[in-house]
Amino acid sequence: MPDRTPAHPPLAAWFRAHTTALTTLDPHHDLDDLEPLREIVGDARVVAVGEGAHFVTEFSLARRRLVRFLAERCGFTVLAYEYGFSEGFALDAWLRGEGADDGLAEVSRTAAEWGAGDFLRWLRRHNRTGRHPVRFAGLDLPEAGGALRPALDPLRAYLAEVAPDALPLLDTALEISDRFLAGIGSGAAAAPAWARLEPAEQDALTAALARLLLRLRAEEPRYTARGGQERYDVARRRLEAACHTDALFRAVHALQSGRGDAGDLALRESYLAESVHWHLARSAPGARLVLVAHNNHVQKTRIDFGGPLTTLPMGHHLARTLGSDYRAVAVTHTADHVPEMVLDARRAVGFTVADTPLAPPEPGSVEAALIDAGLGDRITLTDLRRPPRDTDGEPLPNRIRSQSTTLATPVPAAFDAVLATPTVTRDPSVLF
Repeated sequence: MPDRTPAHPPLAAWFRAHTTALTTLDPHHDLDDLEPLREIVGDARVVAVGEGAHFVTEFSLARRRLVRFLAERCGFTVLAYEYGFSEGFALDAWLRGEGADDGLAEVSRTAAEWGAGDFLRWLRRHNRTGRHPVRFAGLDLPEAGGALRPALDPLRAYLAEVAPDALPLLDTALEISDRFLAGIGSGAAAAPAWARLEPAEQDALTAALARLLLRLRAEEPRYTARGGQERYDVARRRLEAACHTDALFRAVHALQSGRGDAGDLALRESYLAESVHWHLARSAPGARLVLVAHNNHVQKTRIDFGGPLTTLPMGHHLARTLGSDYRAVAVTHTADHVPEMVLDARRAVGFTVADTPLAPPEPGSVEAALIDAGLGDRITLTDLRRPPRDTDGEPLPNRIRSQSTTLATPVPAAFDAVLATPTVTRDPSVLF
């Protein structure tokens, strides 16, 4: 028989003492088992709920329950999502009841096909029938850095009304972007397509967007006099998204070519964090925001996989600016496999989702501690705020799964709590 002696017996014992077994992942079930989360959240204004891998059914269900708990029992009124800032306005209107119940694909093909459909349809029903509706706020670059038109098309409509003299710059950017982004569905596919442009075209795209943004900033009084402050603020944020996305084309291509720079990899993260503050500043007094994104985006510590993938995530920026007003809950699993995004140039999105076997959890990890504690077959919530420490005084656990690899980080410094599921299955609603 294999040796089941825990690698860190004190850590296993600590997990048994600080972990609550949850009843279910059913988002419609009674929420009493989640009451321990209330103390962890406290009076924080922003609470992030992560996921250790994209396109996992169990993670989606868990996050629905957490969002419902935070809305119904803790008074959260805004759901901020790892979804395009620009695209989020139309989706918010649909989630608040506009249009047909079966009209999600018309509002957002990406949301309908990328595994968010069930979550968003549930949220529309929640907003229509529940006593605690939430407003939706997009945070991200258009299609996670894989497109420009979702930000530039509504910007063009705005400029046509308030500053038609700026349209030539915008049309130059659109003309160039259409040469390489047609049919592209993600940042993974966009960067190689961008690299096939002539260098002069790459530079012309960057120059057009940069000039337009500088002009928008310099002429704010003229723009706001013609269209109002709110519309100007949205237009400027959309243009900033386009500029960040253009810079990300270069950064991702450099990474794929073995020349990646850690500073460039933080471009998307800084935009995400700035978007959180943008929405907070425009929310009602006392509004509380639940933030839904990958664990790697919401963690407070830097992302470091021992190579060029070292960057400061959104959660690091938010912890720095918000302090105790920011809390983060990781979501992970104890299964021996995981749906993983595998690069595939034959796909429009640049990758496919494949079930990937995993090695046993590493000693010192969240997952190993749960298994050693006899909790690996349960749905659990662990409070990490008063962690144990190793012989050097460093907090434990010091590892957590991320996609099909393991991230080395002081987990209690990265997250305030962790929810774990014993199983992971590929979301059948993902249409690629």
